[in-house]
Amino acid sequence: MRRTASSGPVEEDSSIDITPMLDVVFILLIFFIVTATFIKEPGLKVERPSAVTAELKPSASILIAIGPDGSVWIDRKKKDIRDVRATIERLFADNPKGSVVIQADRLAKNSVLIEVMDAAREANVKEIAVSAERP
Repeated sequence: MRRTASSGPVEEDSSIDITPMLDVVFILLIFFIVTATFIKEPGLKVERPSAVTAELKPSASILIAIGPDGSVWIDRKKKDIRDVRATIERLFADNPKGSVVIQADRLAKNSVLIEVMDAAREANVKEIAVSAERP
């Protein structure tokens, strides 16, 4: 409390300015949104075959699903086999260090799997993996 010469005690305005703290929180929020890795799903539930030698792959930028009927799904959209290469090229251009993981159903034909793998190789993707379940 302060005293003035002409009057009694005067109370000071003591409030905390939280504007700088809100600025920092807002900047952190933007940072986490921009750097977040979002989970990509192919768009089709696949019953993968089991393999004893299956290894865990930490991340994949392009997930491709092959259904039991031979349908190919990328980014939750059904794709014609002729459009797979162009789609992989577009997705790979967004993340050149990425890899392709193919989730083929256990009832899918090998010919469709080979066509998808060829399309990925033609799109200059070096890392291609086929997904399997551990027994």
